[in-house]
Amino acid sequence: MAPVAPALLKFADRGAQRLRLGEQPLEADEQVAAAERRAGRRFRNLDFEPGLRMLIESCEQEAELSIFGRVSLRWDIQRLLGNALRLERAEEEDPAIVRKPVDAPIFITGLPRSGTTFLHTLLSQDPGNLTPLSWQTMQPYPDRRDRARDQRVVRAERELRAFRHISPDVEGLHPLAATTPQECTEITAHVFQSLRFDTTYWSPSYLDWLEERGHEAAFQFHKRFLQHLQAQVPETGGARRWVLKCPDHVFTLDAILESYPDARFVFVHRHPAAVLASVAKLTYALRAPFTRKLDKAAIGAQVSQRWLEGAEAILAAAADLPGSRVLHLNHREVTTEPMAALDKLYRYFDLPFEPQARARVADFVARRPRGGYEVNRYDPAEFGLDLPQLSERFERYIRAFVDPAPQTVPA
Repeated sequence: MAPVAPALLKFADRGAQRLRLGEQPLEADEQVAAAERRAGRRFRNLDFEPGLRMLIESCEQEAELSIFGRVSLRWDIQRLLGNALRLERAEEEDPAIVRKPVDAPIFITGLPRSGTTFLHTLLSQDPGNLTPLSWQTMQPYPDRRDRARDQRVVRAERELRAFRHISPDVEGLHPLAATTPQECTEITAHVFQSLRFDTTYWSPSYLDWLEERGHEAAFQFHKRFLQHLQAQVPETGGARRWVLKCPDHVFTLDAILESYPDARFVFVHRHPAAVLASVAKLTYALRAPFTRKLDKAAIGAQVSQRWLEGAEAILAAAADLPGSRVLHLNHREVTTEPMAALDKLYRYFDLPFEPQARARVADFVARRPRGGYEVNRYDPAEFGLDLPQLSERFERYIRAFVDPAPQTVPA
């Protein structure tokens, strides 16, 4: 796809800068008041406000927002606040929603770009599993426009299609669709305690604040959000289990266990040399529409340091979590022998892998090998990354979990 939309965004932003348009800083109080006016109701509590204030402050001071970035941040905040207000209204109408258990969910995590999304998508083919889909996380309940017909999937696909136009490089790196499973950071974003903001915006002070505050409140909301989604699932009499996914879960394991004491975990492993250039390129592509400044070397340094911390967290989890609750897979077995990898997962957690589910997974793999990802090659030096140095820095993780260093850097 020709980069027409990105070029137009840059042209518009230069014009806005010259005319000093759209420079009015965002204010947390104004955002909350606007969401309440639109919903026609007040928030029961404002526990999310510190996160909202910190996000806005960090983006205003550090992210160098473009005019489109500022408009998009405002739109995102309004959508998240509106969803949170809608949950409150649903709970008033049916308080039993938040009394239903979320039993023994499975969390998929590991280094990013290691096959976690592919595995999550395969597991979503099993009717016995529940996965939060993109359209559900974007709008968990229909609104007034949907009285005659639920248009949430259509609207979500339209919004994702628009994003693919303004950031065309993302599609080959991380396919987006309304009906595919979504990461949990989209859920925790509703209380403005989400690591997804740090991916979209250069916001180091927000990340520091979040790490100091912890993620407990975020996963209390996460469980509440799942309760709302499962309340909308027709009762079929069959067992339903949540399967959830996000690489960032390696930083939030304690908070997950506080909200889900019976949680189970799948760690997917891959050599960092095959991961970090891809992570850096995806981060660059995700941030590009929203900022006036992109520094590839800074992004490379940020992602390599962050995921060195992530690798250490995985090592600690492997030592501390009960072995019966943790399964380790590697990228190669997930992507080259997906049916065998799923057999291993279902056996490990003593779950039935029913013939219907098996057939649906096999059909998906036949139709979309690699889960729809393009074959990409990366130049680590583009982001200031040195493969031998990475292998040295990640030596403990590599020795514990992964194969020898790759000679090239694939997707």
